[in-house]
Amino acid sequence: MWDKAPVTQTIARRLQEMIRSGELAAGQKLPSQRVLSERMSVSRPTLREALLTLETLGLVQTLPARGTFVMDPANTQPPATTWRYDDAYDLHDTFQSRLLIEGELCRLAAPVITPQAMVQLETACASFEDSWKAGDLVAHVEADLDFHRGIAAACPNRMLASLYQTVQQLLTETQRQPIPNTAGERMAQSIAEHHAILTALQKADGPAAEQAMRAHIRNTAICAGIDL
Repeated sequence: MWDKAPVTQTIARRLQEMIRSGELAAGQKLPSQRVLSERMSVSRPTLREALLTLETLGLVQTLPARGTFVMDPANTQPPATTWRYDDAYDLHDTFQSRLLIEGELCRLAAPVITPQAMVQLETACASFEDSWKAGDLVAHVEADLDFHRGIAAACPNRMLASLYQTVQQLLTETQRQPIPNTAGERMAQSIAEHHAILTALQKADGPAAEQAMRAHIRNTAICAGIDL
């Protein structure tokens, strides 16, 4: 299926657990990247990417010339989120590209998806819901990425699947970016949308799978302030 979670996600999960356990308290300034990377036995680029993931999820905030601080989970005001690739690609264009690519991947995968791939998608779908309920945002995102990557892997059009892989880093960032601004009601809707995609795939209904995926991406875009 897809590759195991990279080292970056492992480090992000470790830092998240330190925040959830109180080892890293709300408002606390994290050690410098040099000190923290040595403490966690990882390279500074890997640590930097993990911190960017946590910042996108609203768990930490980096302030210029001051450092990186743990966000207060009790703060009801969602942190301002920024699009990491704004210098190269517009967020609207990225969501629009995702709408076109993933909708077609879904349509083509539906008639030919294997029972093994379906089991993996069902596992990812269940983990997506369970990790959200448990407040494990890193695992939640990993499950979301697994679900979408699994559909791409099941697509019989290898050129289209390769195209997805080429732009995957951009597309998957749109899955992380809206999370701090996602209310509980919207996440319940997102979970239901995943189930709708899964049901259409189980029925080998390509048009329904495409429609469900496109509706899901449009609603996710709304959370990021994008109207498709």
